[in-house]
Amino acid sequence: MQTNSDSSQSKTTSILKAAWLIAVVTVISKFAGFFRDVVIANYYGASVASDAYYYAYQIPALAVILLGGIGGPFHSATVAVFTKLIPNLNEKPPEEAEKLFNTFITASFIIFTILTVIFYFYSHPIMSLIISDGNNQLIDLASTHLKIMSPALVVGGLIGVYYGILITYKEFILPSLSPIIVSVVIILALFFTGGDKTGIVLATATIIGACCQLLLQMPRVRQIGYRIKPNFLFFNNANFNSILELLFPAILSSTIGQVHIYVDMFFASCLENGAWTAIGFANRVFQFPVGILVTAFLVPLFPLFARLVTEKDFDGVRTYFNKGVGVLFFAAFPMIICILLLGRDGVALVFERGAFDDSATFMVTQALWFLSFSILPYVFRDSITRVYYSFNDSATPFIVAFSSIVLKVFLNYLFVKQMHLGIGGITLSTSLVTLFNAVVLGILISRKIKLNYIELFVNLFKMIVAAAITFVICWLAIKYTNGIMQLLPKYVYEIVKITFIGILCLIVYTWLTLLFKMDYANELAKRLMERIKK
Repeated sequence: MQTNSDSSQSKTTSILKAAWLIAVVTVISKFAGFFRDVVIANYYGASVASDAYYYAYQIPALAVILLGGIGGPFHSATVAVFTKLIPNLNEKPPEEAEKLFNTFITASFIIFTILTVIFYFYSHPIMSLIISDGNNQLIDLASTHLKIMSPALVVGGLIGVYYGILITYKEFILPSLSPIIVSVVIILALFFTGGDKTGIVLATATIIGACCQLLLQMPRVRQIGYRIKPNFLFFNNANFNSILELLFPAILSSTIGQVHIYVDMFFASCLENGAWTAIGFANRVFQFPVGILVTAFLVPLFPLFARLVTEKDFDGVRTYFNKGVGVLFFAAFPMIICILLLGRDGVALVFERGAFDDSATFMVTQALWFLSFSILPYVFRDSITRVYYSFNDSATPFIVAFSSIVLKVFLNYLFVKQMHLGIGGITLSTSLVTLFNAVVLGILISRKIKLNYIELFVNLFKMIVAAAITFVICWLAIKYTNGIMQLLPKYVYEIVKITFIGILCLIVYTWLTLLFKMDYANELAKRLMERIKK
C-alpha cells in the first residue's frame, strides 16, 4: 500500500523529471530564439527599421506569446478546466471535453478574426497613438509591419488552446519546442534575402513562422482524439462558462501587462534611435535564463496545483508552492550576479557584429542591469498567479495588474523625464512595478489559502547573504585579473572572463548555500550525487 509520504515523494520526483525535460527542450528553443536575435542584430543593429519592427511586433506578440504561449491565458484556462473534465488521460477524450474544445476553438477564431480586421485597417492611427513621440518615418514603417503581422492575433489564440490540451495530457516537449519554428523561419528568410532596409522581410517571416507553429501542434492533438468540428454552443454551456470565467480576466490581466509595454514604448519613442530595440534585446536576454526556469517548473506544477485544489489538499499546495518558488529563488541569484558583473561582456560577445556597434551594446547592457532586479519578484509573481488560477480566480491578478498602470506611468515619467535615466529608467520602473505586483498578490492570496511564507523567506535570507558574499568575491576576482585577461584578443577575453567568473560564482554560491544548510541546495546536491553514482 502506498503511503502519503510515498505518494508525495513520487509526485516530487515526477515534477522534477518533467522540469528537467522541459528545461532541456526550452534551452534548445531559447538558443534558437537567441540566435535569431543575433542574426537580426547583425542585419539591422539598433536602427529605425528594427525599432519599427519591434514596435509593431508588440501587438502580434500579445497573441502569440502572452495570450497563446505557455503560461498565457488560453493555455492556463484550458489546463484548469480540461484537467477536471478528463478522468483518464490514456483513454479517448470524453464527449463533453471534445465539444468544449470545438466551442473554444470556434469562439477564439471568430473573435480574433474581427480583431485582425480592425488592426489591419487601422494600423496607422494605432501606431501613431502608441509612438506619438516618434517621427513620421518610424510611424509609417511600424504601421506597414503591423498590417503584415496582424493575422497573428488569430493564430495566437488557437496556439494557446492547442498548448493547453497538450499540457493537460502531459505532452510537454512539443509545446516547449514548437516556438523554434518562428525563429528558424526568420533566420532562413534573412539568410536567403540578405535582409532589407525597411524590415518588411522580418514582419513577413514572423507571420509565416507563427502559422507554421500552429500547424505543428495539430497532428498530435488530433491523434489524442480532438478533431475540429465548429461548435457554436456559446450560451447555456457550463464548461464553456468556466473557461470564460478564467479567460476574460486573465486576458485583461495580460493585456494590462501589455499596456505597461505600450507605456514604455511611448516614453522610449522620445529617446535616441534604437532605444526600443535595445530594450527589446535586453528583455530577451533577461528571458533567456529566467524563461527557462519559470517554464521548466511552472508548466508541470500548474496542473498539479489544479488537482490539489480540486481535492482540497491545501497542505500539498503549500508544500509544492514553497518547493517550486524556493528552487526558482535559489537559481535566480547566480543569474543576477552574472548580469551585473558580466552583462556588458555577454551582450558584446553575442550581439556586437555587423550593424550592432559598441553604443548599441551599452544601450542593451544599461537596460539589462536595471531589469535584473526584477528576477526575484518576477518568478514569485508568476508562481503565485498559478495558485490563483487553480482556485479559478484570474480576477485578482487582473485587478492588481490594472492598479499598477498608474504606478508605471508615474515611474517612467520620474525616471525618464525628470531624472533623465534614459533606457535604464524604463527598465528600472519595470522592476519596481513587478515587485509591487508580487507583494500585493502574495498578501491577497491569504483570502484563499495560508501559505507558509516564514520557511520560504528564511531560506531567501540565507540566499541573499550567500549571494552578497559571492558578488564581492567575484568582483574582486575581476578587479585583480582584468589586467591580465585584457591582453587577450577581444572575443577571447570575453569568453575567458565570462567562463572564469561564471564558474567561480557557481562554486562559491553553491558552497555557501550548502554551508548555510539550505534545503534546496542539499536536495539538489543529493540528487546530483545520485545521478553521478548511477
